[in-house]
Amino acid sequence: MIRLVPKLHDTYVGKAIVVTVLLVWSVLVGLDAMQTLAGELKNLGHGYTFGHALVYVLYTVPRRAYTLFPNAAVIGALMGLGQLAASSELTALRAIGLSRMRLTVSVMLTLGLLTALMMAGMETVGAWGQIQAQNVKLSSRYGDVAVARYSGMWAREGNVFLNAASGEEVKRDGKDSLLLHDVRLYQVGDDSRLDSITHAASAEHVSGGWRLQDVSKLDFGPDSVRQSTLPQQEWQSRLDPQTLAVGLANPTYMAASDLSRNIDYRRRNELDARDYEQSFWSRVFYPLNVLALCLAAIPFAFGNLRSGGAGKRLFYGVLFALGFWLLQTMCGKAASAFRVDYRIAYVLPPVLTLLTSWWIFRKRDE
Repeated sequence: MIRLVPKLHDTYVGKAIVVTVLLVWSVLVGLDAMQTLAGELKNLGHGYTFGHALVYVLYTVPRRAYTLFPNAAVIGALMGLGQLAASSELTALRAIGLSRMRLTVSVMLTLGLLTALMMAGMETVGAWGQIQAQNVKLSSRYGDVAVARYSGMWAREGNVFLNAASGEEVKRDGKDSLLLHDVRLYQVGDDSRLDSITHAASAEHVSGGWRLQDVSKLDFGPDSVRQSTLPQQEWQSRLDPQTLAVGLANPTYMAASDLSRNIDYRRRNELDARDYEQSFWSRVFYPLNVLALCLAAIPFAFGNLRSGGAGKRLFYGVLFALGFWLLQTMCGKAASAFRVDYRIAYVLPPVLTLLTSWWIFRKRDE
């Protein structure tokens, strides 16, 4: 029977890795948050105060931690193993019969646990915090625009409430325009009763208002409901498209479950879902990328355990890791440009990296 209980050396190496990863992680996230806060200072005014900017940045910290975790994992793992090597503890572990591959397994177990926790955090707190951050910025500056996690974007103009499931900026005759999908307009009377509901497959901003396509409208009378349909309808509104664009959720920051629902919706309605597919598959292959990235860099932490050059090995390891992320980015961009399946683009770099790392370990352990 296979025992899944970690051994003593797994726990010892794991503690060293956790400490250094958390230390590096805290520094990277702190620097990124401070840089973002400094950038938000130029947006102060029109109701957006320093307090709003601070709350906005704090809400985005879980998402930033998720984004920066791979870098922290690589640097932290190299530093942790470097400390063990400097104190001859890696040499002692090798002396009792542990190979480089077995020590790497101890590191991977620790990083695998941290990666799983990080993914769970992004799917819950991270995605929620990003929406709350957007709402803080929008409500403080514009007041009548908000973002909901499951019901898209909401905006208000007078007695009309607008809800859009999604949207994107498009080019029309060389000019930027905002296109909203699955739009609903709720008209409320002065007596706070619902007067009408207008549904449109899409709404595009034009000069002086919005152009609704495939319109279906329900008018509520005192004792009746009247339904009407129109292929196109103009809606005179002063809602600012730039303001609404800020409120649209970025697929990169959405939870995987939300991405999956958006992909299904867009496919059913024959809309372009490539941006959502790219974010979804990058989320699926996130743990494989983290482990492959760290495994590729770990051989640089060993080297000749009795010699110096720990700083040089750390530099080469980080440089190799950056090369991996550059390859990953290039594959993602190429898949987008040439309409290649994103699963191929995101699985190819880590698989190649894992095979290369396995070959290096085999050569060094011979």
